[in-house]
Amino acid sequence: MKITVTGASGYLGGRLCHQLLRQGHSVRALVRPTSDLSALPPPSSPSFEFIYGDVTDFHSLLSAFSGCDVVFHAAALVEPWLPNPSDFLAVNVNGLKNVLRAIRETETVKKVIYTSSFFALGPTDGDVADESQFHPEKFFCTEYEKSKAIADKIALQAAQQEGLPMVVLYPGVIYGPGKLTAGNVVALLIIERFSGRLPGYIGAGNDRFSFSHVDDVVDGHIGAMNKGGAGERYLLTGENASFKNVFDVAAVLTHTQRPKFNIPLWLIEVYGWGSILVSQVTGKLPLISPPTVYALRHQWAYSCEKAKQELDYSPRSLKEGLEEVLPWLKNLGLIKY
Repeated sequence: MKITVTGASGYLGGRLCHQLLRQGHSVRALVRPTSDLSALPPPSSPSFEFIYGDVTDFHSLLSAFSGCDVVFHAAALVEPWLPNPSDFLAVNVNGLKNVLRAIRETETVKKVIYTSSFFALGPTDGDVADESQFHPEKFFCTEYEKSKAIADKIALQAAQQEGLPMVVLYPGVIYGPGKLTAGNVVALLIIERFSGRLPGYIGAGNDRFSFSHVDDVVDGHIGAMNKGGAGERYLLTGENASFKNVFDVAAVLTHTQRPKFNIPLWLIEVYGWGSILVSQVTGKLPLISPPTVYALRHQWAYSCEKAKQELDYSPRSLKEGLEEVLPWLKNLGLIKY
């Protein structure tokens, strides 16, 4: 099949392109002129081509989707904080609107796989949620979360009311080898932990997230293309655990000491405000900001049973995933143990 991937230069999108090529598909990668293409196949690769454009540019999408059977819409602005929060709406909301409009006008696309986020469903705070949950919209920890919740409504309306052949996917906290972007926060925090810049646990360990290995999420996307029902929603999540568990498992696997104390969230929030001030001077986005702390004060635990049953989704455990991530970071010289 001929497939277009938006967000192809991103952490998830790049690995998705490689896997689609391995399975014999013809892949068209939508990238911006300024995108880092180092994680993508070279343009000389058979059955692979670059299309330069942007989801915020509607007309570029018409040529990107022309003649394609399937579109994976994986492009998103994934950051806990930005100096201009309207950027989230421009990319994550208006970008989706442009994609849907272009697909309607192109008329050749038979299936759309939209990559949403667990944040679009809202916090679970003591429960384990499934696809029946919708964001309560009483509060939002981050502007990213807000934009994905708004986009979720738009996607579901297009799929369930207008009949667009769309499958909506909700990955958890994606981690694994690959680009060290803001979306790969587990790897970034492990680097901070082993460098000594993060000497303790983050908070009291009451947070709970659903961790998804990037290659499992890629397989889930391909499963959605092959088996996912139009208008269906699937959580591509994994083991539900806290970042305290992440650090503990990493310590066991590397035969290093666990952190000996907890850093209170209020102190991390103060650090986050300081990081924002530094960011305004340097222009470099902070790893930890106050919205990050707001998310850590809640739980985000989900069940992926539906994806297991219908898409043959098979997520690995957090331990299995970290057994791959830690040597990878060590080989890159980013951590020592």
